[in-house]
Amino acid sequence: MNISLLSFLIVLFLFFFIIESVRRGILETKYSLLWIVTCFAMGFLTLNVNFINKLSGYIGIYYAPSLLFLFGLLFSILLIFDLTRRVSKLNKELTTLTQEQAILKKKLEEKE
Repeated sequence: MNISLLSFLIVLFLFFFIIESVRRGILETKYSLLWIVTCFAMGFLTLNVNFINKLSGYIGIYYAPSLLFLFGLLFSILLIFDLTRRVSKLNKELTTLTQEQAILKKKLEEKE
C-alpha cells in the first residue's frame, strides 16, 4: 500500500472520529474547529507530495518530509498554547467562584 494513501486513510479516520465526537457531545464544536482544519491541511498535504517538495525547496529545506515534522511541531505548540490559555481562564473563573461561594456562605451563616 502506498504511504500517501495510508496517511490519507488515517486522516480520514481522524476526521470522522472528530465529527462523531462532536455529534455525541464528547467534544464541543468550538474546540473541534482546530482539529477539523488540521485534518483538511493534513489531507491536502498527504495527497499533494509535489506541493510539499516545491514548498520545502522554496523555504530551503533539503529533506521535504522534515517540513511535515515542522508543521506538526508548530501545530503542537499552537495547541499547547491554546490549552494553556484555556486552563488559565478556567483557573481564574474557579478562583472567582470559590470567593463568591465563601462570601455567600458567610452571609448565610450570619443570617442564621
